[in-house]
Amino acid sequence: MTSLAFKFEEITARELKPELYELDGISRATIEAHYKLYQGYVNKRNEVLGRLDAVDVASANQVFSDLRSLKVDLTFAVGGIKNHEIYFEHLGGGGGDPTGLIGDLITRDFGSVHNWRTDLKATGMAGRGWAWTAYDWDEGHLFNYVGDAQNTYPIWNATPLIALDVYEHAYFLDYQTDRASYIDAFFDNLDWSTVNDWVSKYQIQM
Repeated sequence: MTSLAFKFEEITARELKPELYELDGISRATIEAHYKLYQGYVNKRNEVLGRLDAVDVASANQVFSDLRSLKVDLTFAVGGIKNHEIYFEHLGGGGGDPTGLIGDLITRDFGSVHNWRTDLKATGMAGRGWAWTAYDWDEGHLFNYVGDAQNTYPIWNATPLIALDVYEHAYFLDYQTDRASYIDAFFDNLDWSTVNDWVSKYQIQM
């Protein structure tokens, strides 16, 4: 058997900031259940990378092989980690209209905050799992993208700045099937200072 030594370190789930347990319209019970799913993605990421350390690379095959299965499922686990870390990190604020540079970028690229919010909400209603506002580095503007699973973020060289989780686990305890009301609550809890910190870190310019 031919194998490769995958050098990796196990990671642990990031702790939630206290503000997430006191959101307006998204209950503590929902956040606690949601966090357990995120922890599961972290655990599976570690497990898959451990198994890749001993996989037989000589048997790799596009129809079925252990290497293919592990690497495909790794993208789902890692996507679940990254998506949720953005989601949790930029909640806990007062919502409202975006301020700072992200507000200027949204107004420039969507015409108004109302247009952006309307489009992201519609994108969230159309998505099966996620909707993102991301900055496309090649085109130099923001766009709202739809995603159907943890590993189906669609665009290379685009950086997500707002991650809207629309899987039912994100809202069913609070809203049952009323996804639209949950999305409104999501907007009401966005922390624009966090988003602006990301804009600054990535050096996104007008």
